[in-house]
Amino acid sequence: MSKDFLADQFRKHRPRLHAVAYRMLGSATEADDAVQETWVRLDRSDAASIGNLGGWLTTVTGRVCLNMLRARRTRREAALDPRVPDPVVQPVDATDPEEEALLTDSVGLALLLVLDTLTPAERLAFVLHDVFAVSFTEIAEILDRSPDAARKLASRARGQIQGAAAPDPDMARQRAVVDAFFAAARGGDFEALVSVLDPDVVLRSDGGTARPVATALVRGAAIVASRAMAFALPHATLLPVLVNGSAGVVVTVDDEPASVMEFTIVDHKIVAIDVLADPERVSQLVSGVLQDRADSPSG
Repeated sequence: MSKDFLADQFRKHRPRLHAVAYRMLGSATEADDAVQETWVRLDRSDAASIGNLGGWLTTVTGRVCLNMLRARRTRREAALDPRVPDPVVQPVDATDPEEEALLTDSVGLALLLVLDTLTPAERLAFVLHDVFAVSFTEIAEILDRSPDAARKLASRARGQIQGAAAPDPDMARQRAVVDAFFAAARGGDFEALVSVLDPDVVLRSDGGTARPVATALVRGAAIVASRAMAFALPHATLLPVLVNGSAGVVVTVDDEPASVMEFTIVDHKIVAIDVLADPERVSQLVSGVLQDRADSPSG
């Protein structure tokens, strides 16, 4: 089996592998690293002896991600600040074929944040079985546990995930609520702002090490409304986008990207707002969207 042929076969499987890694890690950059490591392991293997290449690659990617999750968990044991996963940011009227797999099944930031609360083993069992239909026998081999133990891990994860409210699937309704939120925040209308927020709304903001002042985790309509009004920038530009398939915005100040915001909306109310305000991550994640806008006739 030639290396060119192997590389071609790997490229065909890459979108699925990246989707697996993104759901496992919640980071586009780390997902790229995991997929690259999978290629390295394939290149070093006896590829001719692999009977089911797709299954082999999925299993290896899962094992690589499991190791990365375990290492991450160790590093973050003492971390208290919220971390917003890397969002997939797209124009509202277009779909990037290379990122389409990431948006299958509406993998919103809210779901990724729930996945972040799982143990690495629970996350792997749920993602591989429930999302990618990998058998518990194969999952058990990755985890070095019995198939019954793998099944129980997935069941526990499923219970936590099913407890989260399903977001409104209607994009027009989502966008109307988001527009009302910004109109109220910029207009200083506290009552109108509270009216679009769920009483137990959660705001997670991740400014990274560069913007610690932008890092926060607050809960409750009144405090979230007050914070939204305090941080509303009249001179900022709001670019409507899809963030992991949900209504969101890219906030730019003086033509520089400042943050990405995703809104989780249930029953016409905002139940969660996730803000990525880490300058380096934001710049990397939205560069394509901003370039497309600049290149468009109306941009």
